[in-house]
Amino acid sequence: MKKIFGVKSNLIQFCCLILIFIIQPEHINAQKSLKGLEKELLRLSELSGGKMGIGVIHLETNKKIFINNNERYPLASTYKVAIAVQLLKRVEKGEISLNDMIDVQPEDQHPGSGILSNLFVAPGIKLSLRNQLELMMKLSDNSATDICLNAAGGADQVKALLKRYKIRNMSIDRPTIELISDWLGLELEGGSTSNKEFMEKYGNLSKEVMLEASKKFGKDPRDTATPQAMAELLQMIWSDKILNKENSELLLDIMSRCETGEGRLKGLLPPDTYVAHKTGTIGATTNDVGIIRLPQNKGNVVVVAFVKDSDLSIPERERAIAHVARSVHDYFLFN
Repeated sequence: MKKIFGVKSNLIQFCCLILIFIIQPEHINAQKSLKGLEKELLRLSELSGGKMGIGVIHLETNKKIFINNNERYPLASTYKVAIAVQLLKRVEKGEISLNDMIDVQPEDQHPGSGILSNLFVAPGIKLSLRNQLELMMKLSDNSATDICLNAAGGADQVKALLKRYKIRNMSIDRPTIELISDWLGLELEGGSTSNKEFMEKYGNLSKEVMLEASKKFGKDPRDTATPQAMAELLQMIWSDKILNKENSELLLDIMSRCETGEGRLKGLLPPDTYVAHKTGTIGATTNDVGIIRLPQNKGNVVVVAFVKDSDLSIPERERAIAHVARSVHDYFLFN
């Protein structure tokens, strides 16, 4: 029995060694290939004209790459993803409803992206919270964003949510009206400021004040994140780990209809590629973050591209982001 048992043991060991020799080269090649993608992304990051942080997670295999992840980047309007999550979290708890009608007053109409401040100039407008969420995520409407942030419980509640779900190195600190004011060097006098009052103050700013404020803004840790933090937040949304399935699908559906930044993540991808994303732009910062669906059932991949301190034009920064997205798309499609 001992001899037979020994033969069986040797046979099992031999078979295991054969399997190792068969499998190991593929594993090594996969690792080398992933290193190749990392090298390519490092090269592409130099096209941004500044510092580019990149986060990549293939959602089905959990393969990850993070480039220039040792520092934080201004989120700009990509921080609206976190605001939307906290808003929907309150909906799940029954604290608010997306059917709630919100008054839009003149002091709610803030400068920047979107349509509220351009179209609704008189008091008396009511929009549902669902409408506000759509405007924030589809058109990056800053007025809708500050209304949504207020409905979400404020910046402190968003930060508490991120901490609770262990999303480290991301901070949500200010409504857009304050963020833009700090970037411009415009001092708000407490309370609400209408779009008209804001533009009057902006018209009186000197170039020197704005330049100094812009430099200070680039070093401000508020409303910043690492690429990894944003990538992990998107991964949690996709996997229904931070929102329930219904609200995860709702948010991703709205993001898939985003109408800004066509030249960024989507810029070089094949036509009709599904991309659920959110853009962000302010000063020397140009961002796009989202989830790309690969063809041929090759899965889904998170791509985060943050560009800061760039001296190139926005279209040139967008082209760098587009190259990153296409490289990631092709790597996971053909590997």
